[in-house]
Amino acid sequence: MKTIRNTPSKSAILELISHSEVALSHIEIQNILNGLCDRVTIYRVLERLVNEDLVHKIATPEGIVKYASCNHMHKDDTHTHNHIHFNCEKCLAVTCLDNVVPSFKLPENYKIKEMNFTLTGLCPNCI
Repeated sequence: MKTIRNTPSKSAILELISHSEVALSHIEIQNILNGLCDRVTIYRVLERLVNEDLVHKIATPEGIVKYASCNHMHKDDTHTHNHIHFNCEKCLAVTCLDNVVPSFKLPENYKIKEMNFTLTGLCPNCI
């Protein structure tokens, strides 16, 4: 059984990500926390939150890793991150789009385990 430790830093970071409408990068989290913990602690907490399936990573087209709250349970109670991410090219906000279902057809003998689907354009705030 996995031991889940709660620290003040972990609680603050999880609360910040959970209440954010957009995915946040390490540096954005560090700036918002304003000295609550150092960058190494933030990195370790983020990795722990990913391993505990509380947040997930999103790589932007620019190569920046952002983190978003995890609330993706599906019909068979399987935890997945298979949803679309929208990357705004103007404000650089990354948003999880859970209500959009991508459509594609794979050749035979391919089986999808995980998907990373990012759309880039302008968000409603930047149009």
